[in-house]
Amino acid sequence: MKVKFGVKTGQGGYDYSTLKRFWMEADRLGYHSAVLYDHFYSMSQPSTKDNLEAWTTVAALASETENIRIGHLVLCNSYRHPSLLAKMASTLDVLSEGRLEFGIGAGWYEEEYRGYGFPFPPASVRIRQLDESLQIIRKMWTEDRTTFRGKHYTVVDAICNPKPSQKPHPPIMIGGGGEKLTLRVVARHADIWNFGWDMDPKEFGERLELLEAHCDRVGRDPEDIEKSHNNVIFISEDEAEAQRMVRDRAKRRGIALEEYRRKLEHAAVGTPEACIDIFEMYGDVGVTYFFLTFPNLRDLEPLRLFARKVMPAFR
Repeated sequence: MKVKFGVKTGQGGYDYSTLKRFWMEADRLGYHSAVLYDHFYSMSQPSTKDNLEAWTTVAALASETENIRIGHLVLCNSYRHPSLLAKMASTLDVLSEGRLEFGIGAGWYEEEYRGYGFPFPPASVRIRQLDESLQIIRKMWTEDRTTFRGKHYTVVDAICNPKPSQKPHPPIMIGGGGEKLTLRVVARHADIWNFGWDMDPKEFGERLELLEAHCDRVGRDPEDIEKSHNNVIFISEDEAEAQRMVRDRAKRRGIALEEYRRKLEHAAVGTPEACIDIFEMYGDVGVTYFFLTFPNLRDLEPLRLFARKVMPAFR
């Protein structure tokens, strides 16, 4: 089974030099991609930790790397008007010489919306806004001038030059698994579908059946949509050391150990051989692209160990 492995590096609590060092090492080791999250606060709950803005930081990291594909998992549609986002993405794809993977979602982090003064409409509205945004963005990437009049957004004779380096445009990755609305947007627009780390293989298979039904309704082949999954990884040659990493992570996040272990039921925890088993299990239900969250970006050894002992099993 041939699969791709990317790394997801949340910015919360890390300075730029740490992120740069991690991304450059992932680039050197041959990982397929590196992504940041698009949040103003650190994840799980608002905090006063340093948290670099996602788009600015990815643009800087693009200049520090050479081959690794870059992007976000995922951009919050609400935080930037689609016409501006189309222009930003086109520019970054040009500057990175065609390495952008354009990840986007409808947004969910209510405290962040409220804190920064963004309206927080119901999920159904946010998803419909995402659908309109993607129509505008795709048009601006591929048309000389774009006019669009929707319920939520309007652009008139909008020009987006230069166009992206990738043709016809950078791959669009949509994050989310909502059965009725989000998967419909995935079927219409996505080149890559991404679903969260807490979705087990059985649930993924059920959602995949729903996605296939949406694809049938809009006339798309579901095989044209790559399936990707996020996974938290605690890897060590020594099983006891991997479990110590779990305990340390739970303590840092202020979560009871048993509760955290339940959350990690389908995560990759343990030796390289144990991790291979986890990724094969997801691969058996159609996943070909994994985004890995390592628990400590200051420690490069797990990143190296994964590249040395796990990645070769999937080439």
